[in-house]
Amino acid sequence: MNDHNTVMTVDRQQDTDWQALAAKAIQGEAITEAEALNVLQASDDELLAVMDAAFRIRKHYYGKKVKLNLIVNAKSGLCPEDCGYCSQSIVSSAPVTKYPLLEKEVLVEGAKRAMELQAGTYCIVASGRGPTKRELAEVTSAVQEIKETMPLKICACLGILTDEQSKQLKEAGVDRYNHNLNTSADHYAHITSTHTYEDRVHTVEQAKQAGISPCSGVIIGMGETDEQLVQAAIALRELDADSIPVNFLNAIPGTPLEKLSHLNPRKCLKALAMFRFVCPTKEIRASGGREVNLRSMQVLALYAANSIFIGDYLTTEGQEAASDHAMIQDMGFEIETCAL
Repeated sequence: MNDHNTVMTVDRQQDTDWQALAAKAIQGEAITEAEALNVLQASDDELLAVMDAAFRIRKHYYGKKVKLNLIVNAKSGLCPEDCGYCSQSIVSSAPVTKYPLLEKEVLVEGAKRAMELQAGTYCIVASGRGPTKRELAEVTSAVQEIKETMPLKICACLGILTDEQSKQLKEAGVDRYNHNLNTSADHYAHITSTHTYEDRVHTVEQAKQAGISPCSGVIIGMGETDEQLVQAAIALRELDADSIPVNFLNAIPGTPLEKLSHLNPRKCLKALAMFRFVCPTKEIRASGGREVNLRSMQVLALYAANSIFIGDYLTTEGQEAASDHAMIQDMGFEIETCAL
């Protein structure tokens, strides 16, 4: 019976008209959960056809431009949360450098580095459940100076926010706020227990209400099913996140998820394509773990994603910036300059 079901699934996938599905997305028709699952579970033989269809959508909305984002790890470790994927969490024994929030001058220098690497968005990320009054004051002061002197978009990622904190970030000039859903609602408790999926949704909604562009994404490879990954994509569509970072689990030794490493480049590419089909008009970013999980095939990610991080991540190294620049150029794509 199982063999018969497998054959039927393969036949159904091979019968999918990927270009017709792309046309549906471009016409503004919402891709269904079943159609999204089809993309994610397409056979490897269909991979190039799937990526070609995803590129049709990507090109329609974003042409051949690639947005670059640079992260500064503004506060490392010292986090009371128990997120199973994170090397900075209280349950992690990973040997990461720990330090309090960087001073304003250091944050401003990081923005200058972003400019040098042609990044259009500078991401200020701090570990912790949420910012203290002093931390928020330091970040907002740095943001104000950056916005006065550099044509950069600023994305902040400081954890759970109050309504007043959201307003302060908006007034300082923060363009975007990141708070990832990370996974589906029914899988969340398997990843974190010190806060809830609803806490994350609420923070994204608060940022939106304050007039800040919402950024929220996922981490693929944390033991979720294909169906749960599709549910997360649809949840982000319903949340109307403007920017969706698609991370791939980098199973760091010392974290509760250190033994999970079942991803392969083909699955990662199908996941990026699925997000492009489900959220066709949104910025899809090939994010953390792309070098480790996509490996020699990461160049193909740009057929679905229109954005990447350049430089290092929070506690792991990224690809050399020169290699990212060369990858974009070799593809015949171009770096999108920041236009505020």
